[in-house]
Amino acid sequence: MNIDGCAALVVGGAGGLGEATVRRLCATGARVVVADLADDKGKALEAELGVRYVRTDATDEDSVRAAVEEAVRAGDLRIAVDCHGGPASGGRVVGKDGFPLGLEGFRTTVDVYLTGVFNVLRLAAAAIARTAPFGEDGGRGVVVTTSSIAAYEGQIGQLSYAAAKGGVTAMTLVAARDLSPLGIRVVSVAPGTVLTPAYGKAGDQLEAYWGPQVPHPRRMGRPEEYAALVQHLCENDYLNGEVVRLDGALRFPPK
Repeated sequence: MNIDGCAALVVGGAGGLGEATVRRLCATGARVVVADLADDKGKALEAELGVRYVRTDATDEDSVRAAVEEAVRAGDLRIAVDCHGGPASGGRVVGKDGFPLGLEGFRTTVDVYLTGVFNVLRLAAAAIARTAPFGEDGGRGVVVTTSSIAAYEGQIGQLSYAAAKGGVTAMTLVAARDLSPLGIRVVSVAPGTVLTPAYGKAGDQLEAYWGPQVPHPRRMGRPEEYAALVQHLCENDYLNGEVVRLDGALRFPPK
């Protein structure tokens, strides 16, 4: 698929992974709509890059629908990338104090990191399905979601987050099979430890801790590397139904 001239929706587009993706897609000629809750960053990208910013809650149907409609107005919507974040509860199933992990925190984490992804996937795919097919294969577009290596080897205290990301991983192939008759591909990226600007001064400490644990290269990942992979997933029409780990061969230890 040729990205140049396509409309693209990036949910979580004002965050570290999202901003890098927005910049990458813009550089390849996409007409990008940034969907996020970070108004200051979103509006700054709008002013700098000429993208469109829409305040969007990934867990809210009307909110995501409005962002999708804005992307449709920008052109033929063929790309939807979801890398939104949010609150995530932590803790052991039963803590050292003998109390069980809170149900409400689990529900919130799953709502943000799994239900929100499904919400974006279904609404974006419905809009992509309305575009005319292109090329000899009759493709229409691609939805890229974001899982995590925690889906495969979540650490102690990560049960809620790992469960949510495991759900994203599990639904990738099924969604690809569901949407293949419409010419829509579904792929997911499972990042390892990525150093984003959101960590601020704590980034140096995280790099010192995680960097040596990555087999090669011995450092944390960079948002630009995530964005480069997203670009390839969009352009390579034979990548479908797959979750691609982006982790330098890191495997999370138990803790």
